[in-house]
Amino acid sequence: MKRRPLRACGATAALSVALLLSSCTSEVTAGTAGTAAVDGRDTLDDPLFPALGNGGYDVRHYALGLDYDVPHGTLDATARLTSRARQRLASFSLDLHGLKVTRVQVDGERADFSRRGDKLRVRPADPLAKGHTFRTTIAYEGRPSDFTDPDGSTEGWVRTTDGAFVVGEPAGSQTWFPGNHHPSDKATYDITVTVPEGYTAVANGELRSRKSAAGARTTFHWHSGQPMASYLATATIGKFRVRTGRTEQGLPLYVAVDPKEARKSAEPLGHLADIVTWESKVFGRYPFSSVGAIVDHPPKSVDYALETQTKPIYSGAPDELTVVHETAHQWFGDSVTPKTWQDIWLNEGFATYAEWLWAERHGGKSPQQQFDVHHRRPADDPLWAFPPGRPGKAENVMDTPAYERGAMVLQQLRNAVGDRTFFRILKEWPAEYRHGTAGTKDFIAFSERQAHKDLSGLFDTWLYGKGKPSRTY
Repeated sequence: MKRRPLRACGATAALSVALLLSSCTSEVTAGTAGTAAVDGRDTLDDPLFPALGNGGYDVRHYALGLDYDVPHGTLDATARLTSRARQRLASFSLDLHGLKVTRVQVDGERADFSRRGDKLRVRPADPLAKGHTFRTTIAYEGRPSDFTDPDGSTEGWVRTTDGAFVVGEPAGSQTWFPGNHHPSDKATYDITVTVPEGYTAVANGELRSRKSAAGARTTFHWHSGQPMASYLATATIGKFRVRTGRTEQGLPLYVAVDPKEARKSAEPLGHLADIVTWESKVFGRYPFSSVGAIVDHPPKSVDYALETQTKPIYSGAPDELTVVHETAHQWFGDSVTPKTWQDIWLNEGFATYAEWLWAERHGGKSPQQQFDVHHRRPADDPLWAFPPGRPGKAENVMDTPAYERGAMVLQQLRNAVGDRTFFRILKEWPAEYRHGTAGTKDFIAFSERQAHKDLSGLFDTWLYGKGKPSRTY
């Protein structure tokens, strides 16, 4: 994500409760053949967002059926999750903010369920065996809402004058579908959205079908065949101008733009295909099966872009560097997703460095010159507020050190290992963890293997060191 200047930090009461809730259940149920079935934990112990995510299973696929009443802002929906049990489960939990659950089934049989805060606890009729692939169907309805995350930004299902602007980093995806909403649990998706005739629903991946039905309604079916973290999912709705085509590499291109933003968006989005081609040369093969963008006109409370997978979403017309940044995230953040939110610099530092490389290519400052400008900032500058490898607090997750100092870490790495090794790292890191998850320790170990040298001093200083580092490489 590339945020514009942030407002004062704050969080709604609802989100505060959700972020602080990190309890886990320990009830044990008698199982068959002497094996005990346990209640899956309702936390993955994320160091910044302990309430997000649930234990005991992995989701493999989401099939979401959404019927949205644009004038009234109400949703009638069904989520079908295909998951694999990692242990023998008597029950398991899902993340869901607001919305009323009316029915739950597991493997076709009705299941009991309960709510506590943003947790939906599901108890199947019979325990689930370890290794069993099971299907959970949740019918739910209501008025999906946005909320304010800890850094003061609005996210979730954000209503617009002509639909909804749907963004989910870090926790907003739970405002519109139940799931295991932690970046470590990635899945494939089918998202089907029914809207009034004349509206367009845009989601991740490729448009499989668009069908008009009686009652002046249109259904859009989008398919994402590569794994995706839930915070990268979108189902944005509006009256868009849509442009389709193909990139130089033959990738399908789908760009949806709010007419109010069309004129200002034309030039930067006109470079999208070229940006993908250039980034593919620098970072390796593009990791997904399509390319695109969404430019909407949301309320003023939303003033940032998000790297929603295959189609970054922009709150208003982006500039060219923002397109470069969000497109770079398709490698760094989308294909290679952080294991925990503490690893966010692996997303933002790389995407910011992509901006530096693009600027140099077009006659601007070199990355080293960018580094030097940043390093001249005084010791009390927000750039040095916390080390990028240890954000410390949830409200820091999208702040300056993750971006600019994260990019500075990469420039220091480049100086330490040399251009040949550094640019090999830029290509082979996303190839090594393609469509998977990785953490900071993984990146350090990977870099040391590529460089054949100990880099602990560099990372201890620039990634984990407090304050403004005096030593440079």
